[in-house]
Amino acid sequence: MRAVVLHDSGIESLKLETREVPKAGPGEIVVRLKAGSLNYRDLAMVQGLGRAQPKVPLVPLSDGAGEVVEVGAGVSRVKVGDLVCPSFFQAWISGGPTGAGLASSLGGPTDGCAQDYIRLSAEGVSLAPKNLTAEEAATLPCAALTAWRALVVEGGLKPGDTVLAQGTGGVSIFALQFAKAAGARVIITSSSDEKLERARALGADATINYVKTPDWASEARKLTGGRGVDHVVEVGGADTLPQSIMAARLGGHVAVIGLLSGMVKDVNVAAIFSQNLKISGITVGSRTHFEDMVRAIEQSDIHPVIDKRFSLGDAQAAFTTMKGASHFGKIVLNIA
Repeated sequence: MRAVVLHDSGIESLKLETREVPKAGPGEIVVRLKAGSLNYRDLAMVQGLGRAQPKVPLVPLSDGAGEVVEVGAGVSRVKVGDLVCPSFFQAWISGGPTGAGLASSLGGPTDGCAQDYIRLSAEGVSLAPKNLTAEEAATLPCAALTAWRALVVEGGLKPGDTVLAQGTGGVSIFALQFAKAAGARVIITSSSDEKLERARALGADATINYVKTPDWASEARKLTGGRGVDHVVEVGGADTLPQSIMAARLGGHVAVIGLLSGMVKDVNVAAIFSQNLKISGITVGSRTHFEDMVRAIEQSDIHPVIDKRFSLGDAQAAFTTMKGASHFGKIVLNIA
């Protein structure tokens, strides 16, 4: 079988190699992957950015979807022929996060989905939504689940709320889709007017170009009649967090997800307590969260936005595209 393998830090270190097809042991399954998708976290792993210093050799990509082709002894959760998505955290089944659960992520430290076949615990997968193709389902385990947990699980999203999502990458576009399905109002920020138009076509109620309007927090407050937004999907990191805090309403919720602009900066602590804000750190979610999300996707017939597609052999080009940040929604690797 084919596998994309990282041997050193850097996109140029990704090599397409041949490996043996794995066999399922007791409690395990083998999945024939049909597609995978890229997240910024995968790029960080490949480039060795920040705290992402994976042991090599490593097969990257946390996200994928495929068909179960073999089940080991004692497996009853899934059967041969099922379309499944591997869990981002293989050992986080339910409840709150634990150290062991957060150490079990695919695509680092464990080999991920940039390969033809993958062997997993039967507990580490969930059935894909019935309304989605394998390509669409492959976009869900990280970005979609992160947006779901940020808004629904931690944020308690309800009809009439206002959500501000930063940018037009995978997490933010899923946040837009989930929020609209829940009857919420959505504000999207971006540096690109073209991307903002695409966001409006998906249902965004208001948009802010943060290059033309650097004080976008004040603009968000104007768009809410001075009240502030109920939820901020904070993917920018250190440079954007101060404005996210100022954009949120009294008692609002800021879900801290990304670190695109850095990891450390002064924080307006006074604003946090005076505004009575809830600040949530979000690292994807559990299998139970994922399965709750799947039901919502099926009920609302939500379809992920896929912007660019590459073959498994073009993984370097896919990661280069991710690095360039020109995409809108998700970047997919077609594997099967």
